[in-house]
Parts: sequence; C-alpha cells; structure tokens
Amino acid sequence: MTLVGLGGVVGALGRYTVAALIESDAFPLSTFLVNVVGSFLLGLVFFADMGESIQLFAGVGVCGSFTTFSTFSVDTVGLIEEGKLRTAIVYATSNILVSVAAIGIAWILVG
Repeated sequence: MTLVGLGGVVGALGRYTVAALIESDAFPLSTFLVNVVGSFLLGLVFFADMGESIQLFAGVGVCGSFTTFSTFSVDTVGLIEEGKLRTAIVYATSNILVSVAAIGIAWILVG
C-alpha cells in the first residue's frame, strides 16, 4: 500500500505540472497528453514484467494518478456544452484510440 501511495503522489504532481504548463481553451491537450503518456508507461511497466513492487509503485500508483478518465469525461462534456460537438468527438475518439495505440507500442517494444 505504501508503494501505491508514494507512486500516487508522484503521478498526481506530474499531472498537476503538465496541466499548469500546458493550458489550452480550444482542446484539453494536457489531459490528452497525460492519458497517452500514462498509457504508454503503464504498458511498459506491465508488459516488461518488472515485478510486483514496480507494478504497484509505477503502474498502480504513478500511472493511476497521472492518467485521468474522470477529467477526460468532464472535458468531453464541457466541449459539448460549449457547442463544440466536433471537437468533443475528435477529443474523445483520439483520446481512446491514441491511448490504446500507446499501450500497443509499449507491448511491441518490450514484447
């Protein structure tokens, strides 16, 4: 549990930093980036079979708090509320597809 908690602190601070550095009104770029990068890192951690301690710290803790499905969902609904339906569709679709592709790339790299 300690490893997950410590990793969670690292991931949350990382996500906050990315959000503070990358501000965009037109497209939620920071959320998109943390989800894609986090998916790639999670893929590396789990497909490389780095052991339980690394999986708990980096996978569950860091990646779990770095990535965010809830903010992705709120961002998508927010775009729809702003009348940006096309942007919402592109954002939602690309977030899912690119994140899954990032995991696939990690799998290929370590597989």
